[in-house]
Amino acid sequence: MAIDEELLTVAAVARRLGVAPATLRTWDRRYGLGPSLHETGEHRRYCPLDVAKLMMMRRLISTGVAPFEAAEKAKAQKNEEGYKEFSHVFEVRDELVVAIYKAAQSFDVEFIECELKRDIATHGVESTWSMVIAPVLVLVGKNWEETGKDIEVEHLLTEILKRLLRDCVQAAEKPTTSRPVLLAAVGEELHTLALHALAAALAARGIETHVLGPRTPLEAISAMMLRFAPPAIFLWAQLEENAQAEFFRKLPAVRPAPRIVLGGPGWDRSSCTGVAVVEDLSQACLEIERAVGL
Repeated sequence: MAIDEELLTVAAVARRLGVAPATLRTWDRRYGLGPSLHETGEHRRYCPLDVAKLMMMRRLISTGVAPFEAAEKAKAQKNEEGYKEFSHVFEVRDELVVAIYKAAQSFDVEFIECELKRDIATHGVESTWSMVIAPVLVLVGKNWEETGKDIEVEHLLTEILKRLLRDCVQAAEKPTTSRPVLLAAVGEELHTLALHALAAALAARGIETHVLGPRTPLEAISAMMLRFAPPAIFLWAQLEENAQAEFFRKLPAVRPAPRIVLGGPGWDRSSCTGVAVVEDLSQACLEIERAVGL
């Protein structure tokens, strides 16, 4: 590729980084992070190394690093490929939670995916869910409740997480169980992220699942039971109005009978007799492990 084809305008770089062109001009004026090939009287154009430095600058700021310090680190960048290998080292995972929350607010999808993949590879799906993902979701929800803003952040983050968790299922080794476990969000329940987290955590344990998704009617669960005789059925209800007892009391009788596991804050624990009610992802995995005989 010719040199002139590699050079990008201010507007093009701003779109790639997700910042305003004025921000790039400020970074140039204040920190010296401008186009290295800029000549007086010519249009400002950035080479690949300039873009790499700016990407590192933006990413460091999104993790909470002060702009001046971020600029100094970015200017030390020596090649255009180095930013791909860059990763902020989070010794405390609370810092990672804050960094991902800030990255979600600035729509830094690449950073979120990179850090969550690394955390899952290091700690496993269950730990990443409880120690990182769930706290980030709490921050996002709290911000929406207090300000009524950034609902788009929640939707974007949810889609990123679903994609990552599905990838975990696909990457897992071949299941060791003979029959898949059913996972469903009952009633009019639309929140299904917990189902995808459970599917990924079970896949890591060699347990196959069928995720029936949101708003699963009783008829669909019953039909799947009769066809596959699953060893366990996990029913999720985040909202109280969706946690109806008929979803576990009116299921057809099959042999062997599946273990029914309920999850989510919607269920009234005192009325859920004869079934297992779990409080978190790890408990759900243990109940289902018992059901499949692992």
